[in-house]
Amino acid sequence: MTVNSEQPGKEFIDEAILVEFRQAPLLQKVPKPPDFFTWRGKRYEVKCLLSEWSDLARRGNQAKNMRPAHLTRAEKMGSWGVGRFFFKMRTTDERIFVIYYDRTPKKGDEGCGSWVLLSELTDNRAE
Repeated sequence: MTVNSEQPGKEFIDEAILVEFRQAPLLQKVPKPPDFFTWRGKRYEVKCLLSEWSDLARRGNQAKNMRPAHLTRAEKMGSWGVGRFFFKMRTTDERIFVIYYDRTPKKGDEGCGSWVLLSELTDNRAE
């Protein structure tokens, strides 16, 4: 389901996607941006990476189950199953998307995380 966000020029999507790499990342839990992704049955090729960032903070109960000294280190270095890696990219058809890799393992995925299409920027001023 697509929902318009309150920010003009940004369409909130929040849907699972499949990603492909020309060369697989060395570390699965610290991914590089994909070369292709498939969303709603359409395959997109990434033309260029515009920016990337990560959020390794522990939230909710995860923030409470660690000593403060360890929590500070975990927020800088990451800890198993916690965090997201974000990528803002332009596709070959000149669309701009923000996707992320969620390190949280899902039941039945052998400890792997998942890829999500967070939003599409529909106004060049939103870059």
